[in-house]
Amino acid sequence: MEFMNEEKPVLNEHNKQEYPPMHTAEHLLNGEMARRYGHGRAFSAHVERKKSKLDYHLPKALTDEELRGLEEYVNKIVHENVEVTEEYITRREAAERFDMSQLPGDASETVRVVHVGDYDQCLCAGTHVRHTGEIGSFRITSSRWQDGVQRIVFKLG
Repeated sequence: MEFMNEEKPVLNEHNKQEYPPMHTAEHLLNGEMARRYGHGRAFSAHVERKKSKLDYHLPKALTDEELRGLEEYVNKIVHENVEVTEEYITRREAAERFDMSQLPGDASETVRVVHVGDYDQCLCAGTHVRHTGEIGSFRITSSRWQDGVQRIVFKLG
């Protein structure tokens, strides 16, 4: 969904610079968590170059087997070398397609949707790789569940 024959709209300034491979891996994990467990994307995220962590509301802890399944899923998409694209839509259209609760109140009228092949799409102002093969290997290094919150920590190698 490349932008063709038009200028890209000016979006709000983004206040931090993510490490594109890690940020794109976060999209893959987030999308699959929402699909598999039906409790939405992470409500809290700390995405850094060395390691990242995502927090999800879940009624029970994920098992080791479930965590390995998530890891295998992300690595499968990495190895498929899927294209990462973007599209620009209005806030009104975005409200029909996405949860707008994490969109800043001062977001521009035009917002960006990032697509990782057919595996994930979400509103995002961050930086990403052009193909998932640039991510490298994905590894969940630890996880804990406490008081309805599942934290997943991961690294790239």
